[in-house]
Amino acid sequence: MKSAVCTLFGGQLHYGLGALANSLYAHGFRGTIFAGFDEPLPPWAQNVEKHNGFFQFKAADGLLIRFIHLEPDVHFSNYKPDFILDVWEKHCPQADALFYFDPDITIKCRWTFFEEWVGYGIALIQDITNSNMPDNHPIRCAWKHHAETLGLTVKRPLSQYFNAGFIGLIRSYASSLELWKQLQHSLKDVGVDTSTMMPADGRSNPFGGRDQDMMNIMAMVTEHPLSTIGPEGMDLIHGGFTMSHALGKPKPWAKNFFKSALKGSGVSMADKSFWKHCETPIKLFDRRHISIRRFELKAASAVSRFIRRA
Repeated sequence: MKSAVCTLFGGQLHYGLGALANSLYAHGFRGTIFAGFDEPLPPWAQNVEKHNGFFQFKAADGLLIRFIHLEPDVHFSNYKPDFILDVWEKHCPQADALFYFDPDITIKCRWTFFEEWVGYGIALIQDITNSNMPDNHPIRCAWKHHAETLGLTVKRPLSQYFNAGFIGLIRSYASSLELWKQLQHSLKDVGVDTSTMMPADGRSNPFGGRDQDMMNIMAMVTEHPLSTIGPEGMDLIHGGFTMSHALGKPKPWAKNFFKSALKGSGVSMADKSFWKHCETPIKLFDRRHISIRRFELKAASAVSRFIRRA
């Protein structure tokens, strides 16, 4: 199977992109990562080749990162289906499968597992917030009504709420991306400001999750099968083996581990995974900085264990 990976990043999320690429490479991915960005190129991307419409960086033998400069009129999170489809149609039409990862994710298992996974259905992972949303939940009922106004029919009852930080699918399921794109664009018709990531009124807004809510409606209306994993799939709870997702802030590269430990939040699995994959083949920091941060991480983990026992 010929697979490709894509992501969207801006600002300091280039550190996350580098760790994502390193983790993919460490677990056997060989191919191209298509990275949409709206900021200067990452400082670690040296000797990039400039092409018509993109920059290309050879991270290692068998691993390329293609940087695609974007200036969408919506927040990057609301541009995901447009970007994924654009990548598939214009940049890797030969790919049998395409995977989107948020740039604050690192993977933990063999790459071939992901390629096997998408053979069973659209690969999705359950979120930790609103993770149990029954079919008769008022927000889901509002989604059903919105889908009907667009001429879409709900194909399956769902109780899981999925995280839009990851999706994987094979080419024969690509029409699901068209549905997600249609739903995403429909937000403007109901007065949703797509230039922001989250609304001020939070979850009481049936479209409060923007890209995530629209992806979840897509899961309800698509004719294609789903293959799903619970929140452990992103290390949002213990027991996962596929990937770690550094939700919220501060991100692992900016986190004060001792301060977090003293506040009781401790060191996350995503923190550990990021600092495991910050050095090769892409070196995100100098060796001294990496050594110091890894020491801080271990020491903060010990402090957290002591506090829990006290």
